[in-house]
Amino acid sequence: MNIPTRRPTALLMRRLARTLKQHLTGAAAGGPVGVHQARVTSRRLREAIPVLSTGLRGSKAGKATRKIRRLTRTLGTVRELDVTLALLEELAATPDVPRTAVEEVRATVVRERDARRDVMLRRLEAMDHDKLGRRLASVSAALDAAATEPWRKALGARLLDRSRALITAMDAAGHVYAPEQLHEVRIAAKKLRYGLELAVDAGVKAAAPHVRTIKRVQDMLGKLHDLQVLQTHIGATQISGPPARPEPRAALDALAAHVEAQCRYLHGKYLSTCPALRDVPAVIRKLVVPQLAPRRSRPAKMTLARQAAAPASRTSR
Repeated sequence: MNIPTRRPTALLMRRLARTLKQHLTGAAAGGPVGVHQARVTSRRLREAIPVLSTGLRGSKAGKATRKIRRLTRTLGTVRELDVTLALLEELAATPDVPRTAVEEVRATVVRERDARRDVMLRRLEAMDHDKLGRRLASVSAALDAAATEPWRKALGARLLDRSRALITAMDAAGHVYAPEQLHEVRIAAKKLRYGLELAVDAGVKAAAPHVRTIKRVQDMLGKLHDLQVLQTHIGATQISGPPARPEPRAALDALAAHVEAQCRYLHGKYLSTCPALRDVPAVIRKLVVPQLAPRRSRPAKMTLARQAAAPASRTSR
């Protein structure tokens, strides 16, 4: 008996749903890895669902997307504070950084992280995980039942939009060290990367090298953003009251100067990658999007002839 063929897009949705469920278990325990991985998977789902559900009927795609968006926000603040604590651990092991300053800032961040973690755990506990699973399953089922693949055209259009947004953000950032504008470049790069990953999953191999290019720049800008967030915590600690003695204040000033120097260094590295990053949208337009064009149906005689010539192990899939 032949086993019904599953569409790759439906298999992708099922895989993402399983991954989210798995990491939510770790997030519900408050673990940093579970929080991070659940948040990353939620972002991938938010990119995939609107594209893959294009033209589908009978799915709960809209409701699933709204629920996942709330989940991303729920996990976001705790994840950011986890990253800040990890950076402080790195700085504590750096010879030129005063450990007293690191410990002062760390105490402030730990208090905020514990409070935010309690809020996150309550929201995760109140979430109906089974309902979310059913909504994601409905999208997978609708993809399996679809007679056409309108998502391919939708993904092509989305990649073009994301490419334009990246170039616009890079133009706005220019060559000056401007944290807010650089953060917009990071967000635009991340959204484009998730779309390209969908193209790779759809079989567009030409997209794979450019996913790696964007990821390298995104990681760099991500570290830069994390350091900028740390700067706000250092500033808050400076304002909220180191003791009147000059030693703690000088230690915090030295920590702030060290972090600022790291930010400037990463900005210089980002500028050196700009030419390669600017090339990606052109490749997407010329190579990736054309390969996402809706596939034409093959003639029935050719299909049957190839099935007859194929090994039995392949026809029984």
